[in-house]
Parts: sequence; structure tokens; C-alpha cells
Amino acid sequence: MKVKNAGEITGKVTLKGAVPEPRVFPLVLYPFGSYCKKISDGQGNVLLTEFNVGDDGGIQDAVIAVQNVERGKPFPAMKNDFISVDCMFHPADVADSEMFEVHEGMMHHVHPLLEVMQNDQPLRVKNKDPIIHNGQVFQKEKGNIVLNFPLPVADNKWYGGVVHLDRGRRIVQMICGMHEFMQTWGWLVDNPYYAKTKKGGAFTIDGLPPGTYKVTGWLPHMKIIEKEVTVRPNGASELNFEFDAKQVVRPHYESQEKFRVGPEAMEHEHLEGCEGPFCVEREKKKSGDMKMDMDMKHEGSEGGE
Repeated sequence: MKVKNAGEITGKVTLKGAVPEPRVFPLVLYPFGSYCKKISDGQGNVLLTEFNVGDDGGIQDAVIAVQNVERGKPFPAMKNDFISVDCMFHPADVADSEMFEVHEGMMHHVHPLLEVMQNDQPLRVKNKDPIIHNGQVFQKEKGNIVLNFPLPVADNKWYGGVVHLDRGRRIVQMICGMHEFMQTWGWLVDNPYYAKTKKGGAFTIDGLPPGTYKVTGWLPHMKIIEKEVTVRPNGASELNFEFDAKQVVRPHYESQEKFRVGPEAMEHEHLEGCEGPFCVEREKKKSGDMKMDMDMKHEGSEGGE
């Protein structure tokens, strides 16, 4: 409808507390790692920075979405297009200058980590790398995979499919099935009243019919925050969101002590033949212990256990 006396919501999203450490992915674990090394930390690892926070706490890539809006301004179909370049997914409409920064000779991804999407709409990816990738889209709240498609070596073609989530589900995550550090998130909306924060954390949602609304704020790895706001005719209502860094929820496998290894690892602990600060020592059984294990297995097989 044509919105009369429209109002707007303005605000800022901040992260309280110490910025969570980046996740560490040793390239030796993944195929074609030698090509992906251009985004490494110089020690054979990709550091996935997921919280881009300014000096004043303002955070990039938070989604603010107004819920249960039945009528309002037009809501055209959204394009869910991505590219894979230098072993990372990027929204296709992001300028090259916004994808990367170079610090001390190292390339760092600073692309928007998250895209706002619509349900039951196509998701497409174009692979620009000279190596193969694989797109896997998960319905994050249930852990179900909803879309799986190959990404052949750069052929300038689009690959993908339609993303369908169960009613009430809003979060998706796309991960490369071959390179786990290639990750991006999606938040599904059903109306045009949303915003995604850029650097600094500020946002504006305009063109809203006057009324009282529920508004959600979300960051990847964080619980959804829900607030209520009244939009006045021809007025601006302020609504701020603060996330607590101590409440970050990581995937379950991140809690396995000797699998995902962080920068705090002791530098003298390492796997046999492994070099670098993120290697971890595996327990080695003594020869006597190994002989005992073999004897117990032999006895068990004779006893039918």
C-alpha cells in the first residue's frame, strides 16, 4: 500500500566485552590448500574473523528486522547471489574493494558475513576460483541440509537451487563442503522492513506505517534479541541493540579440546611431523600399554565378547 505519515526506526548495534577470537582452520586439512594460502595468516592457517567491531563497540553484519508487518511499502523479490573468490564466499553485489584488506602483506576477508534473504527463492553461486568448491546450505536451527550443489572450476556459470526452510525458521548457513572456512550466513525476512549494519553498527528502517511493532536483532553465533517499539507518524523512534560477547554460542565440535585449536595452544605441543603454533600433541601409548590392549582384544575374541 501507499504508506501515509510513515515513520522510521533508527539505532545502533554494539558488542559488549572482548571481541571473540577468530576461528583457526589449518590449510593442510583441506584439498587445494596451496591455492587458498593467499588468505592464510602466513603460518598455514585461515583465521575466520566473524566479529567486525569498531572502536566504540559498533558491530558490522547484524540484522534488524521488523516482525509481523501485514501491509506497507512494496517488497520486490530479492536476489540471493554469491561468488566464490580466493576461497571465500562473497555476496555478488559487493565491490572488490570491500571484500579484502591487506595488513602486513597478508590478505584478510572483510566482506559482509551475512546476507538478508527470502524463503522459497533461488540461491546462486558463481565460482571464480581455478579449484572446485561445493555449496552446502543448512537450516541452522535444526541442522538440516536443505541444498547441496557442486561448484566446478571457474566456468562463469551459476549453480545452486531454491532455498526452502520450514515455517518459522529464519537462519541459514552456507559452507563449502570441501573448505570448511568458506562460510556465510543468511537471515530470512518476509517483509521489506529490515536493515543490515555496516561498519559502525548504525541502521535505519524507514517507510513504516505508524504503530507498535516487535523488532528482532541477530548476529551469527548469538541468540536473537527481541524488542518492542512504537513508530510515530512522520517521526523517528530510536532502538538500540547490545550483544554480550560472553554469550557467543559456538558449534558443538568447537568444544572438542584437541580438534579446533586456537592461538592459545602451547608452542611446544605438536603432532609428529607437524610444524607451527597450532599443532597439538596426541597421546602416545607406551609399547607395554599397546601390547596389553592387543592381548585383551585377543582374549575377547576367543571368549566371544
